[in-house]
Amino acid sequence: MDTISRRAFIGTAAAGAAMLSPAVKAQAAWPNKPIRIIVPYTAGGFTDQMARLLQVGLQKALGQPIIVDNKPGANSLIGVDQLAKSAPDGYTFGVVIAAYAANTTLYPKLPYNPKKDLIGVSLMGISPLVAAVANNAPFKTTQELIAYAKAHPGKVSFGSSGSGSSAHLTTELMKLLTKTDMVHVPYKGAAPALTDLMGGQIPLFLDPPPNLIQPAKAGRIRLIGVASDKRLAVLPDVPTFAEQGIPELQGSTWAAMIAPAGVPREIVQRMSAEVAKIIRSPEISQRMQQTMGTFAEGSTPQECDQFIAAETAKWGKVIRDAKVTLD
Repeated sequence: MDTISRRAFIGTAAAGAAMLSPAVKAQAAWPNKPIRIIVPYTAGGFTDQMARLLQVGLQKALGQPIIVDNKPGANSLIGVDQLAKSAPDGYTFGVVIAAYAANTTLYPKLPYNPKKDLIGVSLMGISPLVAAVANNAPFKTTQELIAYAKAHPGKVSFGSSGSGSSAHLTTELMKLLTKTDMVHVPYKGAAPALTDLMGGQIPLFLDPPPNLIQPAKAGRIRLIGVASDKRLAVLPDVPTFAEQGIPELQGSTWAAMIAPAGVPREIVQRMSAEVAKIIRSPEISQRMQQTMGTFAEGSTPQECDQFIAAETAKWGKVIRDAKVTLD
């Protein structure tokens, strides 16, 4: 290549680089500033714990600070709406749980469109719910519960962490599958519901394992079933509902990372791969299973979208069939 041709080539290349859009330039340099992860719940809960599991690993992998930003309120709508309206530049992500899928049906009007405004990044973990009964309850096993509820329609009450929560909807699914009539008592969070369960004010409560393990070990409540197709490592002696003749009774809370629609595909895929690597690492996956009763996942963006769509359809049907409202 002669001198003139070389100069022409360099000039053309420089011009082409100058014409790159800001989005392409930003993408090539990503990440070059702190990344925010919005958690639409208060600190300390399951969603917050799952987001913070990623912090150290993501900071090492991406070389930037990871900031967990708690934005609780309105059954997660406030935080998710803020995420949906964030710039799709790869610097704002969010972690949601099962209520995110249920809200699509529970709320006639959402401030965001889950199909158009948000996309999946990675399914992080699935935590099957566990059924706990009070020590003074007139039943001690799943079959005894079903038999008693059938013999005494409307006399068995069950608590939940709130209307539309995974605990509420999974118990509604139990009612539909067993053709029983039980009365929902919604609480403002899992803690007061568990307090009343231990005090014998309510006989039944479904919740993720972390909140139930210690009270059960202390003999303050009895665990009678896991809403999953396999037992939990942290509760090896508690049978699944499938083992007890109700294979369809599966319900969980889960955590998934999502992002505003429009984030460049390469950034989404990179973040997805890093999240999966952390979640599947022996240290984190063992910690999730042994202390949180949560199965480690780590999925592709496409698998995450498919999972959320399936959960939305499943719980939407339960909400309609059981005529669940937020009143």
